[in-house]
Amino acid sequence: MKLISLCACLILVPVLSLAQTARPDPQLQKMVQEIRAEVSSSEALDLVAQLHSIDRWEDFSSYAQSAKFLQKKMAEIGLRNVEFLSAPADGVSQFGWWTMPLAWDVKQATLELIEPAAPAGMRVLCNYMQEPASLVQWSASTPPGGITAEVMELDATRVEDLKGLDVKGKMILVEVPAGLSERGALKAALYKMGAAGIISDYTENRDLRDGHYWVNAWGDYGWGYTKTSSPMVGFSITPRQGDYLRSLLRRGVKVRVKAQAETRYYSGSYSYATGVIPGSGSDEEVLELGHGFELGAQDDSTGQAGMLEAIAAVNRAIEAGKLRRPKRSIRILTMPEDYGSAHYIATHMERMKRTVGAMHMDVAAGDYNVLGAYSFGATPDVTRSYHDALIMRIAETYYSEARGEGGPDGRVRMPLLVPYSATSDTYPSEPMIGVPTIAAHGSTGAIPVHHNSEDTLNRVDPRSLRDLSSLVGSYLYYLASAGEAEIPWLASVTLDRSYDNAIRVAAPYLDRVMAGSDITAIGSALYWGLAKINYNADRDEQVILSTLRLVPPDRRDAIRAASLDPILKVVRGFAAEQSERLQLAANQRATELKAPVPVKAIVPPADPRRAEAATMIVTRKKFGPVTLDDLPLDQRQGFPGFASNPAPLRLLYWNDGKRSLAEVIRLIELEQGPMDFDFVGYFKLLAKHGYVEIAARLAEGMK
Repeated sequence: MKLISLCACLILVPVLSLAQTARPDPQLQKMVQEIRAEVSSSEALDLVAQLHSIDRWEDFSSYAQSAKFLQKKMAEIGLRNVEFLSAPADGVSQFGWWTMPLAWDVKQATLELIEPAAPAGMRVLCNYMQEPASLVQWSASTPPGGITAEVMELDATRVEDLKGLDVKGKMILVEVPAGLSERGALKAALYKMGAAGIISDYTENRDLRDGHYWVNAWGDYGWGYTKTSSPMVGFSITPRQGDYLRSLLRRGVKVRVKAQAETRYYSGSYSYATGVIPGSGSDEEVLELGHGFELGAQDDSTGQAGMLEAIAAVNRAIEAGKLRRPKRSIRILTMPEDYGSAHYIATHMERMKRTVGAMHMDVAAGDYNVLGAYSFGATPDVTRSYHDALIMRIAETYYSEARGEGGPDGRVRMPLLVPYSATSDTYPSEPMIGVPTIAAHGSTGAIPVHHNSEDTLNRVDPRSLRDLSSLVGSYLYYLASAGEAEIPWLASVTLDRSYDNAIRVAAPYLDRVMAGSDITAIGSALYWGLAKINYNADRDEQVILSTLRLVPPDRRDAIRAASLDPILKVVRGFAAEQSERLQLAANQRATELKAPVPVKAIVPPADPRRAEAATMIVTRKKFGPVTLDDLPLDQRQGFPGFASNPAPLRLLYWNDGKRSLAEVIRLIELEQGPMDFDFVGYFKLLAKHGYVEIAARLAEGMK
């Protein structure tokens, strides 16, 4: 092991010296201080309370009211060009691959236990007017006067397990599946079999004994309720109530309930709002986006309030003359999750092409006493960008100015940078849109209350709200102001991160090599390690070059030659050192095992399912994930839709209409690791149903 230790020391010496190249930027420090001074956590908390009082009712009339409230607030804080926008909520229209849901409103809904006689606390199981989460979103109406029905417990949640069951006229007690398509298939099957309705006691946290889980997915094929969905009555009861009903049923006690629901489906609109701090002349923009219209105080009234406070603080600093007006405009977009962003992007694509970066904000006020109270999601490898390094340098600057303001243990809550997640509204980073997007996301705290009626105002932490609003405001303003003068510093902090990336990428393969029990294991680890190091260097070279987006095209070649090409050589050189380090480790381990050296990388065996991949070129038709929300589960051949694993967008975005599918698969696996997945079958399914096009790639000699 002495050889490896010596090698590691020799190679790490450049890191310690070169990492000092990015000195603190006094202008960045001043900017962070000025924006932080303008953030008012008390105003943000007031906004949280006002938004929560509207959004907790979870129907479309409330959403329209919330969007109007946001529009009014944008005007009050001094934003310009404030717009009230509407996406069709007609159950048919598509933006990206999202099929817009039908609008849905509620007058009242209750679920009462009428047999057997029950304790007072168990007689009324659900009452929408007291707790909106107790009614499934997009629940159908009951007939006038309601439904009185026997309750039947259902353990099975797969459609194929329902055969032979008599559910007609019964209210079905079941933990609805977490998977959206599986949930929809179960609901649709029960509807066809004549069930009167569903009572779900599914929850993400059964320790919240009296919390109603917000069941907000009720479409037959996925999330939203569309024109093809089955109109099923649905209620969400607490774990305590579910356990009580199940105990009765398992003792053979007959259980009957009365369900009443007055709801309506209609072709309406999904309303949302946007406004800007105008720039000083450029037509470019920086975007702050996030979804609202959710029933939780944290998820996501805090996100909306934090976004408003971040942009308000920036605007106050500009109007007071503390900060100069940035050259780019800063836009805020508050909209329904995925459906709203898809509509906005599809109808404002030219504006998106002029957008240099974005911040997505979700759950802005998690428990400050929890280390890692919130995190920043990085850009995906396909468009890896300097934004990752920038947000973390802003965070370091902010917390260096906030000493002594930590939690009970005295430690400040420095956020983590976590890998990209292809969920929610983070997809503007993907190549068909091309806007690098950082995702700010908070933790709901030591007690998870995600999508639960227990997500209440008393759990909102103003310190987290203050910090995240300050960081987001600083990020937005820096991006809106940055230009040619900032590129050397940005390239420098990005280089610092590149060193970290290279060491992080190499580390697990060094471990695998040194733990290899035979030459096959060592050679396999060497293959993946060398490939991953080279892949990561390609991505980090891309990151350095991404800074050129901040300057006009006619200046990019000159700036690259003067400022960036030397740094690109350092990135590639450091990657070569890591490769050498890995090869030395492999040779040493082979020597210990008395195996031949130098060790050769062993290519993994070919997957027969991928035989055609080299001859296929996949072209995408629309941006964003292929949700499959218009394709029944039984026609998907087991392949994933939205919110499934693997994430559809991460299977799609390397397909540029030029790379072969074999090249795409290699990139996907270098990004995510080896996958036991039928890529060829998946893309053939997508092509069959019109989601992508597949062309044959000509052999090399025929091009």
